[in-house]
Formats: sequence, C-alpha cells, structure tokens
Amino acid sequence: MKRYEFGHASARNYLIQLVDDHDHDLLEGEVSAIRAETKEDFFLIAWKIENWNDALSPWQAPAVFGKESFGGHAGQTLTEVLRLCTEDEKTYYIGGYSLAGLFALWAAYQTDVFSGVAAASPSVWFQGFTDYIREREMQTKAVYLSLGDQEARAKNPVMASVGDKMQILYDHLKADNMRCVFEWNQGNHFKDSDLRTAKAFSWLLQQNIRSRG
Repeated sequence: MKRYEFGHASARNYLIQLVDDHDHDLLEGEVSAIRAETKEDFFLIAWKIENWNDALSPWQAPAVFGKESFGGHAGQTLTEVLRLCTEDEKTYYIGGYSLAGLFALWAAYQTDVFSGVAAASPSVWFQGFTDYIREREMQTKAVYLSLGDQEARAKNPVMASVGDKMQILYDHLKADNMRCVFEWNQGNHFKDSDLRTAKAFSWLLQQNIRSRG
C-alpha cells in the first residue's frame, strides 16, 4: 500500500487512515481542517487502498452495488496497519470514510492498540455487521460516528438501512459505557468527506486533551 504522510513523526498522536483515489485528492484540506479545530500535534498516515472492497471488508459478502463483491481481506490489511503501531509512547487512532470507516470500527474489535476510532459515514449496512457487534466488546476508548442526513434515503435498500444500523451501533456502544458521539451532517454520502473525516479525528484529539486534563 502506498503511504502519504502529513505532520511530523515526532508527534505523540498518530492518525491512521485508509484512503482511495478520491480521498487522496482531499487529504491536504482534511489536515488543514483538523489543525483549525485542535491545537493537538498529530502525524497523519494515509494508506492508499487499491482494491477497496477486498482489502477493507472483514468477511466475504455479495455485491451491493455494481458487480464487485466483498473479498473479506480486512485481517491482512489490519496486520499491515499494526506494523505502524509499535511505539508505546505514541497514541494511535484509526479512522476513515465509508468502507474505511467500517474497517476502522471492525479493527477496534480486534485489538486494543487504538485509543479511538474516527468513523465518518461508515458502511455499517455491511452484511452481518450489526449481528457481529452484538456478540463482542469494542477494545478502544472513544468512538466518533457520523452520517449525512440524506444517506438513509439512498435508492439502494441495503445502503438505505445505514441510519437504523448506525443507531443500533451507537446504542450498543453507549450501553457498554463507551465514550461515543453520533453526529448528523447535511447531504448525501458523497458530500464533504474530507471535512467529515476531519471532524471525526478532531473530536478524538479533543477527547485526548480531556483525558489528560
């Protein structure tokens, strides 16, 4: 996977984000938005994913739109990500948009390495995900969730279930006493992905300030 880095590696806070071509074009704006929201120093590592449906899906699932099914290779991707998270003095956060947001949520059920999850418009409509979370406990400290207020009106019935399933996830995390927020943004799934992701990471960094205070 190709990596893009922003900030200084000496920073205490490491933000790890899985991106595609569209996200890559918006990364500089996202970083600027995070810096405008918080004074916390951070180092953002963005890894470009070539086969989005394959590399970020936690298990195999049939296609939801188009003809491309989901390969279920998130475990391999997480192995690569964890190689970045080996310094005890660092605080690691994982996040992403859409299917990368789902991957970030799933990753926090696999390991306690991440202090927070930034899940902006995550694909929680993914087949079997709500059943999966009901049987497990997330191993992180804080979770930011968001959706666009038009996403539950998608023409695709599977994707239109995202609002209900996000509420299930949020209620489950709150029942587990997770530090969690669920915010609604204006627009559909494709609006302001950089700003929504920036809001997610900024919120996590602010939680870090409070926990130290």
